[in-house]
Amino acid sequence: MSLVSIQAPGAVVMIRPQRFHPNPETAADNAFQRADAAENLGARAALAAAARDEVTGAAAALEAAGVRVHVFDDHGEHHTPDSVFPNNWFSTHAGGHVALYPMHCPNRRRERRMDVVEMLKAQYRVQDVIDYSGLEYDGVFLEGTGAMVLDHVDRVAYTARSRRADPVALERFCTHFNFEPMCFDTSDAAGRAVYHTNVMMSVATEFAMVGLDLILDVARRAEVRRRLQESGRIVIALDHAQIANFAGNALELSGADGRVLVLSERAAASLTHQQRALIERSARLLPLRVPTIEMAGGSVRCMLAGIHLARRSSASTA
Repeated sequence: MSLVSIQAPGAVVMIRPQRFHPNPETAADNAFQRADAAENLGARAALAAAARDEVTGAAAALEAAGVRVHVFDDHGEHHTPDSVFPNNWFSTHAGGHVALYPMHCPNRRRERRMDVVEMLKAQYRVQDVIDYSGLEYDGVFLEGTGAMVLDHVDRVAYTARSRRADPVALERFCTHFNFEPMCFDTSDAAGRAVYHTNVMMSVATEFAMVGLDLILDVARRAEVRRRLQESGRIVIALDHAQIANFAGNALELSGADGRVLVLSERAAASLTHQQRALIERSARLLPLRVPTIEMAGGSVRCMLAGIHLARRSSASTA
């Protein structure tokens, strides 16, 4: 398998919500979230319609770039306001492996969908499904590639410590999937810990974008930079304002004409000319318009569950 396909998948799963709204159960530790976004039913309906349209538009833009997109609709029967962020409840890995994760908030546990897993089995070569969700009963949580930013090449799981990234679950994942955990404590400009690592860090094939200043321990901060540089990547440091604008919440994908870095329009606008030039040495920037979805405290990377699986030769184009 080439380096591109290891770190930058060519296919993703997206969930199109019908009843989207910022989740009150996650507001306590998600500093990016707008809790006041929909104060009445009329505003909430408009918000849901806008979010639905943003997913449809984002999927179309990805498909135009040559990324294969599997879109599933969530009609909200199970009261899953954060279903638009599937990367938290499952991940896929080269060799045919799928992981299901324990979620911190009860209403997010209902986001897990077996029809998504069955689609993966039907269209891709899945060898096994490792289910960590039972750890929820022990109060142990690990919210997928939100909690962990994975270097699929050097096998490092960069993880900001939080109640959504329990060290017990992290150790089990790293043992099963052959990753080295690299954990660190964080603090944003207001002194709050980062709730998910993927809002402050993105690891691409030839570069990494990371809010180094959010890592509290100076020695650990230097070690994270060193590890990324030793992997051959250019390290692009993001400041606090860029992190607040979701610049760290980006994902590199493989398109028809090479790699693309997908991120929100807001995130792209926060980048400097020099940062954009460094990124564009190896990946084309693909900004997506998702301002409504960002009210829930996540952005483009959170919306995309990358598929790191070999496709079956008989798979349909669905």
